[in-house]
Amino acid sequence: MVQLFGLFAAVLALSGEAVAQRNATESWDPSSRGFPSSGPSDSSPGSGAAAAGRNATLDSLNKILSASQLSALDRSMYLSIRAFQLSRLGREADSQKDIAEMGRVLPSDWQVVMSLAMPSLAGGGDRAAALRTLDSALARKPGDPSLMVAQAQVYMQIADFPRALGLLDSALANAKTESERRSALFFRGHANFNLGNYAQAADDFNGSLEGRPTFKSKISPLLWRYAAQVRARRDARTALARDVGAESLNEWPGPIVRFLLGKGSSGELEVAAESDEAAKRSNGKCPAAFFIGMDAVRRGDKQKAREQFQLAQARCPTVSEMNWAASSELKRL
Repeated sequence: MVQLFGLFAAVLALSGEAVAQRNATESWDPSSRGFPSSGPSDSSPGSGAAAAGRNATLDSLNKILSASQLSALDRSMYLSIRAFQLSRLGREADSQKDIAEMGRVLPSDWQVVMSLAMPSLAGGGDRAAALRTLDSALARKPGDPSLMVAQAQVYMQIADFPRALGLLDSALANAKTESERRSALFFRGHANFNLGNYAQAADDFNGSLEGRPTFKSKISPLLWRYAAQVRARRDARTALARDVGAESLNEWPGPIVRFLLGKGSSGELEVAAESDEAAKRSNGKCPAAFFIGMDAVRRGDKQKAREQFQLAQARCPTVSEMNWAASSELKRL
């Protein structure tokens, strides 16, 4: 799927679509579905400039899709983006035609492509268009776990965590593969965390660890499980130390784990977040602030926790799970 990530970023750069850079979690966790891009966006339906920009994007996509040499995967991704753009323009029938064409071009995986694209496109500000596009996709493939997880992510962007939780319950019930199950559990953990269902969130993150073959693939759910266990008043440090074992913590985000285990100071973590090349590429200052805040919660230092969660809000984009969690935790402090 590396080709898919690069392709998507290129199209967004071409179209000017606004998708804020996702936080470091996405570089840790294959369950996550973000694609990095940048730039401001005016998604107001009444803006003439915005409408002109959307039409220009559509023209560009039409030109790209007219090429005969596109692979099935590439064509499916471009079709998903055009389906979203057509929905933004109120052309729902044409949007649904592109979704149908995705199914013809990539019959076994089109829904996965759609589920990867929509949460990031929604991050540009037009969540309604993303939800409409996903509704149309689900009409063609009812009960698909990937599409329901994508819908849940969009609802969590607007802090509708109860609706997201219901979708993720359904996604888990319909999951047919280990990958689908892990993804549904991981994001259900986030919905539960933001709803204050900390014990359930810890169990979800723990369940999403199953079948992950490497420490790198486990580190994100391990850290989120730690956060949920802290809030559920469980022994989060012991559980984290047990599952980390003798793994090296030198590679980012390892310094976060080292800090949470009491093997480094918050100042050392901040330095690592600002100086480590991998941390700089993945906005490491965002998770550093969030987990320093979670450590403060563990120690009962509400003032420090409040300061760090406010910092995480500022550092983490609104499409970020850490932004959602920081905002939810601030309401409870």
